[in-house]
Amino acid sequence: MTLIKRITEWERNLRQSYNTDLSTPENRRRAEIYNLWFDHAVLRIFWTNFYPVAPGVYRSNQPTHRRFEKLKAMGIRSILNLRGSAGAAHYLVEEESCAKLGLNLVNVTLHARFAAPRHDIQAVIAAFRSIEKPFVMHCKSGADRAGFASAIYLLVIEGKPVSEVRKMLSFKYLHIKSSRTGVLDYILDLYEARNARAPISFEDWVETEYENETVQAEFEAKFKPRF
Repeated sequence: MTLIKRITEWERNLRQSYNTDLSTPENRRRAEIYNLWFDHAVLRIFWTNFYPVAPGVYRSNQPTHRRFEKLKAMGIRSILNLRGSAGAAHYLVEEESCAKLGLNLVNVTLHARFAAPRHDIQAVIAAFRSIEKPFVMHCKSGADRAGFASAIYLLVIEGKPVSEVRKMLSFKYLHIKSSRTGVLDYILDLYEARNARAPISFEDWVETEYENETVQAEFEAKFKPRF
């Protein structure tokens, strides 16, 4: 095993050791350490990446409990968590915060560095149709997954053109197109080109033509992202 692989495995195991339940003071302390330093919550104490997307719809990075309290106070009813519910410390704390505050927590899974499987995109769209407004959607940094989900919302729910929804994936939110997260922009590129040939809704395109593994392979071959 190479040194880099050993370091990567060590870091992964260390991270996982902090992901536990919140049933004891020690477990809660470990969860706080994980969230502050491994999940970089220390950077999000004052930086929120919080912006409106559409009436009653907002995007953000991962909120802290104090920010959940502020969201509740401003009238937010639901939280759409784009990071999944696999049981990491950040999710356990979020789940607890939403329960205490009476916020409706909806969990779906999106990925930023590779093309999302069809069923993940469809799950996001289904969540948009059922979630109670006003709501905030969030990922970790609020840059990539939140941006892609915001673009999907504007395409499918608001009926906006790709030319307009692209603004949801921009450096304003710290999205870097030249990185591996540029695959999110590439998905919009492919849909825009397909729709120009013969009109088709984004939802129908995802259902009938979109293949995430093909999209990912094409993206890597064309753009060769370095990070």
